[in-house]
Amino acid sequence: MASAPWILLDTNILLRILRQSDPQHQLIEKALMGLESQGAELCFSLQNVAEFWNVCTRPIDRNGFGLSIAEANQQVEIIERTMTLLPDTARVYSIWRQLITAHNVRGVQAHDARLAAIMLAYGVTRILTMNQPDSIRYAGIEAIHPSQVLLSKR
Repeated sequence: MASAPWILLDTNILLRILRQSDPQHQLIEKALMGLESQGAELCFSLQNVAEFWNVCTRPIDRNGFGLSIAEANQQVEIIERTMTLLPDTARVYSIWRQLITAHNVRGVQAHDARLAAIMLAYGVTRILTMNQPDSIRYAGIEAIHPSQVLLSKR
């Protein structure tokens, strides 16, 4: 890993930065600029992009963004150009299996456990998220809300 601090962006951050009409868009945009000015390396995973794609291509009447495949692809390409991919590996899988049994993970919580496994495998200790409680159960992971970034500008 590089010497710059690495931070994983949760899917809820990626989705809100895409939607300029989202009430949290400006807060997240400022937080991302603040992290970049601190030298942070912004990261994503297959899990994030799969969830992002799901929402982007799902019809609006089913709580999605209703984007075409081409539009969603264009947004994913932006993520790929501007952030660092943390690929899935056998080590990620092994850590995920340990986490889901050690923490009695059920249902959709398996997605958050997978993000935690990716982070632990790559030594990434922080995740920027709107849902801090989802990540609190995992030791060694700090869930940061975008408003905390703005408060801690150095």
